[in-house]
Amino acid sequence: MVLSSHARVITPVFSAVGGSGRSTVAGLLATGLAAMVPSVVLDLAPRLASPWPEWSSAPGAGLASIPPHMPLSRRQVHAAAGTNPAPAGAGWQVLTDHREWSAPPLAPVDAPAAWHQLAAVGGWQGVVADTAYPMAHDIVAARTAGRTGWTAAWCALPCSVPVVCTAATASGMQALQTALTAAAAEGLPVQRMVLALVSTGDGRLPAPVRAGETMLRPRVAAVVHVPYDPQIRAFGLRDATRLGARSLQASDLLVQAVLASAHASWGDPLPAAATPAALPPAHPSALPVPEKVSIP
Repeated sequence: MVLSSHARVITPVFSAVGGSGRSTVAGLLATGLAAMVPSVVLDLAPRLASPWPEWSSAPGAGLASIPPHMPLSRRQVHAAAGTNPAPAGAGWQVLTDHREWSAPPLAPVDAPAAWHQLAAVGGWQGVVADTAYPMAHDIVAARTAGRTGWTAAWCALPCSVPVVCTAATASGMQALQTALTAAAAEGLPVQRMVLALVSTGDGRLPAPVRAGETMLRPRVAAVVHVPYDPQIRAFGLRDATRLGARSLQASDLLVQAVLASAHASWGDPLPAAATPAALPPAHPSALPVPEKVSIP
């Protein structure tokens, strides 16, 4: 299964609870997508709570170099993105904050539509959003406040296939079941979601995990097992060319599950993605501001 040259697929990666392997799954998705199309990871976490600044083997200028509320060119966006190598020479990019720890925090950009627009300007077809908030808490908080939550907004983007991660433990499965119950109660597209069960060690999955998987599998698009990988535990995803065979297989299974869900929802081939208009050669925002001249 492939992604056509005119399409774009959005994969927001959510976690049922902390310690769910969300960033690892996001990196595996980017690794698999990069073998097909230009791909990027959007790092939504604050700088000091994110692994991506350390995982970027070739850092770019970073999110701080992108001016807010101003027109952007593709060159600006790509200059801000770092690059991570992947198997077969198919690297992928990551947009994160590369400044020193002591730098003041950037103004948060939470709106999924803004991140989607940034990815569209960059021309990426495979877009992986590494979200930074507990899924169930966001859904319940938004419902209580009478507003649209970030989870719902990500699910509403064009060709968006949510991936929900949890640790393959009894407590992780319980948190996942609660998150999916909250999502279903809010009318979110649970049937379009892909579940990633992230193993915390070698060996057979615990009985509560296997039982929970059996119960949830008919309700979602797919369930993918992400095996324990000592390479990732030791070095993260700085260099995906060193991933083990089982992790690469999980990467491929995640991508195939996402594409299958997208095609089941929007058809095959997927509809053409929107393309932002190009900046004119002499855009006013690029022109110098003239100095005031006093006339006697």
